[in-house]
Amino acid sequence: QVQLVESGGGLVLPGGSLRLSCVASGTIVSFNAMGWYRQAPGLERELVARIARGGSINYADSVKGRFTISRDNAKNTVHLQMNSLKFEDTAVYYCNAAFQFSTYWGQGTQVTVSS
Repeated sequence: QVQLVESGGGLVLPGGSLRLSCVASGTIVSFNAMGWYRQAPGLERELVARIARGGSINYADSVKGRFTISRDNAKNTVHLQMNSLKFEDTAVYYCNAAFQFSTYWGQGTQVTVSS
């Protein structure tokens, strides 16, 4: 049994910042990869950022230079620092963790960028 619990979403002005956190608990000691996806209304879920256990990182082109993903392997946590937020970053953000052939999802946290 694995649970991913996100926190840190909310309402922010354009140009503002938010920090998302995800804590994984359960039977898996160390995930192969952890990351963040997002889904805006009417659109498909898309990768935002992903970090492997060894530290290699992938970002969506739309967030490069603005978002930073980090991970604490010992605590099974992953964070997403989001700076210079834009209207188009508005979405539900989902924590994701992968182990062998299994993928786990959090319940999602809403991020709204609005003036």
